[in-house]
Amino acid sequence: MKTISFAFLLIITALHIRGQNYLIRFTGNGASSTVDSVKVENLSQCTSLTLAGTDTLRLGASVGIIENGNLQEKSVTVYPNPAPGSCSLVIETTSGSNMSTGLYDISGKSVLERNEFLEKGKTVFHLSGLHCGVYLVRVESEHYLYTVKLVCNSAADASPSIAKAIPANGSGQSHVLPGGPEAGDSRGKEAGSCGSIKSVITMQYNAGDTLKLTGKSGIYRTVSMLIPDSSQTLNFQFTGCSDADSNHYAVVQIGSLLWMQENLRTTKYRDGSDIPNVTDSASWGNLSTGAYCDYHNLPSEGAYYGHLYNFYAVDDSLGICPSGWHVPSNGEWNIMEKFLDNTVDTTALGGTGTVIGRILKEGCDTRWEYLDSTYGFNSAGFTTLCTNYRTATGAWSQAPDNNHDDSFWTATSYDSGSAWFRSLRWCYSNIFTFFPMKRGGYTVRCIKD
Repeated sequence: MKTISFAFLLIITALHIRGQNYLIRFTGNGASSTVDSVKVENLSQCTSLTLAGTDTLRLGASVGIIENGNLQEKSVTVYPNPAPGSCSLVIETTSGSNMSTGLYDISGKSVLERNEFLEKGKTVFHLSGLHCGVYLVRVESEHYLYTVKLVCNSAADASPSIAKAIPANGSGQSHVLPGGPEAGDSRGKEAGSCGSIKSVITMQYNAGDTLKLTGKSGIYRTVSMLIPDSSQTLNFQFTGCSDADSNHYAVVQIGSLLWMQENLRTTKYRDGSDIPNVTDSASWGNLSTGAYCDYHNLPSEGAYYGHLYNFYAVDDSLGICPSGWHVPSNGEWNIMEKFLDNTVDTTALGGTGTVIGRILKEGCDTRWEYLDSTYGFNSAGFTTLCTNYRTATGAWSQAPDNNHDDSFWTATSYDSGSAWFRSLRWCYSNIFTFFPMKRGGYTVRCIKD
């Protein structure tokens, strides 16, 4: 991936496209109105890429440079590129056919279009009056679709137009003007500058694929879920979620509740006082006050999967969540589960029955013992990872190579010695509601007040 940052960068990209293509742009509001970057994860294919917030995401059924023999039958060239307000488009075919030639701006809006029968050989069109920006030149017949990215880096006062060049010397073929590919590497050298030029980044996409998009702006990150069926602008609602350790969390909206999209990693209460890190198993099993640990006492576990807390830390009046956030009650978990039950199409997930666990659980993460989209697909963007847990006696749940669970405390006690939690397990698609001992070590997600 490259973000274009200077005017004379050559960025011709030719793509052979099959099926519908969508262009997705990004905006932000709330705590920030700008988007620094966007991570795009195709959950259906377990692929991902990261692009600048000013870039446009182009979703296509097939992407990449054409490298097959069909190039000998059809060829499309744009020069100069970048263009100083005008350029030539050369189309060369080995047989006559009906052609549709179009120019589209970065939002997918049609700027120019021309339809006609082209004779065998080389035909030249002149594009002029182009305004500063990035365009897609699209050439299509009944047999193929071919696109070329075009950058214009000099603003024009005239209206954009496309005209067919006059054949030279009665040859029946259009004359290629000086400055084209035959003239050496002179493309774009006379072009002016129009500042930063946005780029179009392409990602392989099949109809119905589920995308998880994480927009970042400074310390803020917001997750949006999308199954695109058209070109559109995606708006990220940025909200602050920072704990006393200055960890900054991504957030995701599920129904009426705004959730942290990551497990809590704080080592401090909201007022800045320390939460004890208890590593010894016997000491852990005798606690009646707040504490945290990392799975198998490995700091790398806590840094990625979140810390494990006993219920006394969760229930402490000092507060464990970021300011403006709180540990969800058993009832608030019920609200989220009811929303998912009522809104998610279980047929689209491959079956019926209780699928809340599958909706919440990451399906592309290799930590789960059974990596199977039957049990985890993450279509709500909640992104439950396999963290494992610590028992009330201080023992670890499983060996490091045998990973089964992630369980979340609620803020609701069951009785003096136990409290409600939610558990997601490796080979089940549902969610479990239990009331384990308060001395157990489990993860925490917070929700907005």
